[in-house]
Amino acid sequence: MSTPLSATYAGKRVFVTGHTGFKGSWLTSWLLQLGAEVCGFSLTQPISAPDLFGILGLTNHCSDIRGDIRDRAALAQALTKAQPDIVFHLAGQALVRRAYREPLATFETNAQGTANLLECARAHPKIKAIVLATSDKVYRNSSGGQAFKETAALGGDDPYSASKAAAEMAVAAYRVFSDLPPTVTVRAGNVIGGGDWNEDRLLPDIVRALSAGQDVAVRNPLMVRPWQHVIDCLYGYLNVGQALIAEPEGVAASYNIGPNAEKLLCVGDIADLSISAWGQGKWIDTHHLESDAPIEASYLALDCSAIRNDLGWRPVYGYEAAITETIRWYRAHYSGDSVEHLLAEQIADFMAAANA
Repeated sequence: MSTPLSATYAGKRVFVTGHTGFKGSWLTSWLLQLGAEVCGFSLTQPISAPDLFGILGLTNHCSDIRGDIRDRAALAQALTKAQPDIVFHLAGQALVRRAYREPLATFETNAQGTANLLECARAHPKIKAIVLATSDKVYRNSSGGQAFKETAALGGDDPYSASKAAAEMAVAAYRVFSDLPPTVTVRAGNVIGGGDWNEDRLLPDIVRALSAGQDVAVRNPLMVRPWQHVIDCLYGYLNVGQALIAEPEGVAASYNIGPNAEKLLCVGDIADLSISAWGQGKWIDTHHLESDAPIEASYLALDCSAIRNDLGWRPVYGYEAAITETIRWYRAHYSGDSVEHLLAEQIADFMAAANA
């Protein structure tokens, strides 16, 4: 969009669920840079170690409320305190393998937690927009090689995918029968960037191994996923929020947010680029060692033409730039440099590239 983001978010009261997570910490930092007043709602315990939110010292710069998205009373109380103009809902159980181990908790968090937010938001007419993050895995995927449009059938044969598809269906139903504020679901996944230390994710696994001088264990080197840098993804979220505030009638119900679908990379390609950016190391295929590996689709791609046509958003970083910036952040962290300043610098550099 041609209007600067600061023109929309400066002075706005913004409520972010999952603000202490990987994407939530980046989004909170960016919103603060834009001049927003941020109120966050997240679990008490960090979801990973190290903890990006703690490293950035964000608790000193926003209203930091701790609670469980499954606790509707606590969520309602937090929204009442925040009195937000706009809501970004990022809270969720985001790990595919953990979902197999904890299916019920995954459904409670991703589906019921989303319904809780929608129910609570109905009581706050001051809310002008809700941007609700689900996943690129909401589509019924037979690994047929197609890039999914937003109109494709929803579904999922694993707990994570099914729980996110259920969240999408909850939003669709609330739009029909309730006075829900303008709400858009954003579908992105396989987001990379500095500060992600979650388990069973490719870039964190790569960095952990390389920083320890170990070979990188790669479980599924031939799987194709829509990789993108976290700033690219959040730029999409912020553009959707901006459009909802300015002209909600011109915004679709859902948007895919991902890289250009013309050139997609597999896991092995990402490992190669990451090791090259790090400067040394190698990866080994460990797929044959996992006899009980969960079933996952071998191919996933998104058609992002809708958000490009409606809002003018398109990815700024290609794969090499996304990985270079990611590895640069981790290198700085392990060297003891100020990653707080680097994060702000990376957002500024990205926006300069986007404006160019």
